[in-house]
Parts: sequence; structure tokens; C-alpha cells
Amino acid sequence: MSQATRALAHAFETGALAQKRAFFLRAEDPPFADIECEQSFRPAFLRLKRATPRIEGGSWPLGLVLLTKHKEENFANIARGWSLLDPDGTLVCAGANDDGAASLEKHAARAFGLAGTLSKFHSRVFWLTKSDKEPPAYWRGLAGLQPVGDSSRLSTPGIFSWDRIDEGSALLARHLPDDLSGHVADFGCGWGYLAREILARSPGIQRIDLIDAEHLALDAARANIKDQRATFHWLDLATEATPATYDAIICNPPFHIGRAATPALGQRVIEAAARALKPRGRFYMVANRGLPYEPLLKQHFASFETLADNNKFRVTHAVR
Repeated sequence: MSQATRALAHAFETGALAQKRAFFLRAEDPPFADIECEQSFRPAFLRLKRATPRIEGGSWPLGLVLLTKHKEENFANIARGWSLLDPDGTLVCAGANDDGAASLEKHAARAFGLAGTLSKFHSRVFWLTKSDKEPPAYWRGLAGLQPVGDSSRLSTPGIFSWDRIDEGSALLARHLPDDLSGHVADFGCGWGYLAREILARSPGIQRIDLIDAEHLALDAARANIKDQRATFHWLDLATEATPATYDAIICNPPFHIGRAATPALGQRVIEAAARALKPRGRFYMVANRGLPYEPLLKQHFASFETLADNNKFRVTHAVR
């Protein structure tokens, strides 16, 4: 349980807030019973006893929002939470100080006025009473798909590099071949940039599985890729089996957890790729060049080579 969730539970335990039937966006352990939990990140979803990846509608007297480190996602979730409340309902937001919760509290105070606040466990909890005020239009707009820059691609807050093509993926795209064929997968597909690139340049691809642990990413990828060869899978590659074995896999693996860089997540994705490739299958990966992936590649692949290295990212091609 995060410090912010502990602070949220404290607000109910001490009677600062009353328990009622509620929803919980970006849910962790709910602080009491009779809460419908929404969690779109697969590992966190699997830890909850009862949850849905998306609450589509309804009306509640109480709503809970666990704030994340992504400001735009928080704006979107507060606006969506506001729309799910009964008249005079209460929306409670909790977030870590290190993730900017105090700044979000000030934004919410200007937009709605605050009904109460609490500071505990290096976190902020603040709550709002539903009135005839509306969330700012910018916040409401962020709750749906948004153009990526000035392109036709779509994305949404809460996804890695949601509003731009990240440097690592762009470097990998420049070094992907145009002869990929058979059954291919994009591990950690995000909003679909890499999959869209290879579908456009490799006509030999018969099927492509786009796999991501973030349900929001798959929603965006579906909007960006209408190709009938594409299927979409909400999976945690570190713990769940892939739906098939593949002739080739492309990947910009995750390597961040919280605020710290760690190779552990990327290592588990590389191991999953090795298990999921057919013999002589090809693996194309980009990662921060300082991460210690070479021993893992030597262990799991017959051969590998560096295709590009710009002193920040390294593109690797490995053969199973």
C-alpha cells in the first residue's frame, strides 16, 4: 500500500470522512467495503480482489481518486470522477507530496473550492463537494483520446510518452527492417507507434499481437491501428504467458518503477521475449544504454548485435 493510500485510509478511520458506497479511480487496497475499484494497470489490477479496468458510468455519493505522478492524468481523473458523483456527492483525492499532490490541491481549490484537507504520511488528502461548477474544459478534454502533437495519432494521459514519440522508440523505428514476416508481437506497445511503423513497411507480417500492461495504452493503440492483422492483449508480461509464439518481437521495455530507474522490469520482459520466440526468431529492442542487459541477452539468445548507439539509447538485434 502506498503512503497516499495509507493517508486516504487514515481520513476514514479518524472520521474526517464518512464511509459510503463509492468508486475508486487508480485503486489500490480500498479503505473500506462497498467500493467499486477501477485499475487499468494490469499488475495492480491483479492484486485487487474486485476491480474493473474502466468504470463507464453510474452515480455515486462518494468517489475516491488516487493521484499519480502524471499531472494531466490527474486532471482527467478528477474531471471524470466529478461526472460520476451524485448531486452533493464528495470527491476525495489522495496523492504523495513527491508526486505534486500539493500543487493538484491548489488547482482543485481554484476550480471547485475545497471541502476539507488532511496531511499525513508525506501525502495530501483533499475533498470536494459536488456543485453546479464544472471542471475546466481542459481537464474534461484530457479524459478522452488526444492528438499526439500535430499528427493523426491519438493517445491519452497515463501512458508513457503519451503526448510525443519518445526518443528511444524513434531510434528503434529507424533501425527496424522491412522484411519482418509471419506472426510478430510488440511487447509494451504503448499507443501503437512501433506497431504502426512495422505494419506500414513489412507487408510479410501476417499477424501482430500488441501487448501492454496498461489498458489505456491498448485503447489508444486500437484507435491508431485499424489493420485487421492486429490483435490487442492486456497482459503483464512479467507474470502472464503470451498468447502465442512469434517469428519476431519488437520492444521498448519498461525500466522505471516509481521515481527510480531499475533494470528489473526490462529484464523480465527480455526473458518473456526469449520464451515467446520461435527458434531463430528475431528480437529488436531499444533501452537506455547504461542498463546491464548484455549478460541476459548472452544467456537467452544465440547471438546479438548492436544496431545503433547514440550515447543515450542502444538498439539491439538478437536471434533466439
